[in-house]
Amino acid sequence: MSKKGRSASSSRWLQEHESDSFVQASRSEGYRSRAVYKLREIDRRDRLIKPGQRVVDLGAAPGGWSQYVAERQQGSGRIVALDCLAMDELPGVTFLQGDFREQSVLNELEAVLEGQKADLVLSDMAPNMSGIRVADQAAAVGLAELALDFALQHLRPGGDLLVKLFQGEGSDELRRSMMAAFAKVQVRKPAASRDRSREIYFLARSLIRNGQE
Repeated sequence: MSKKGRSASSSRWLQEHESDSFVQASRSEGYRSRAVYKLREIDRRDRLIKPGQRVVDLGAAPGGWSQYVAERQQGSGRIVALDCLAMDELPGVTFLQGDFREQSVLNELEAVLEGQKADLVLSDMAPNMSGIRVADQAAAVGLAELALDFALQHLRPGGDLLVKLFQGEGSDELRRSMMAAFAKVQVRKPAASRDRSREIYFLARSLIRNGQE
C-alpha cells in the first residue's frame, strides 16, 4: 500500500474510532478502553465474575478488563494482570510486566497468588495485524492456544477461561481442545465487537482436566 493509501486508511479508522459509541462511553465512564464493554456484556449474561475470585488477565494492557474486574470485585479476591507492555497502575490490581511463558514471570505470579490456583483466566490478546489474513489468523489462534495452555496449568478444578480469537482456520480445533478440558464451551460475540470483525470469544466453564494430568 502506498503512503497516500495508508494515510487515507488511517484517517478513515480515526474518524470511525472517534465516532464509535463504545469509545465515547468508555471516555465518559472513565474506562481505559472500549474493550471493557465486551467483558461487561459477557459477565452480565454469564455471571462470570464473582466476589473473592483469583483472576488472571493475560495481555492486560492498557488495563480495561482488569479495571472492570476490580470494579466488580470491590476490594475482594486477587487480580493479577500480565503483559509484555507497560501498564499504568490500577487500584486493586497487581501488574506483572513480562512474557507469561517465561518461568521467572510464572514464579512471580505464583508468589502473588500465594501458591493457589486461579478461579478465572481472561485473555483479550490479539496479534499485531499484518493485513495478511492467513498469517493473522494463525497468530490469533496461536495466542489463544497459549492462553488455553496457561489456563490448564494455573486454573483450579471448576475454574473458567474466557479467550479471544478470530473465526476461521484453527478455531474449530481449538474449541475441541477446550471441550476436552472443560465441562462446557460457548461462543460469544459481544455488541462491542465490530460487525465486520471476525473476533469472537470462547467461554469455557468448569475445568475438569488440568495440564498436569
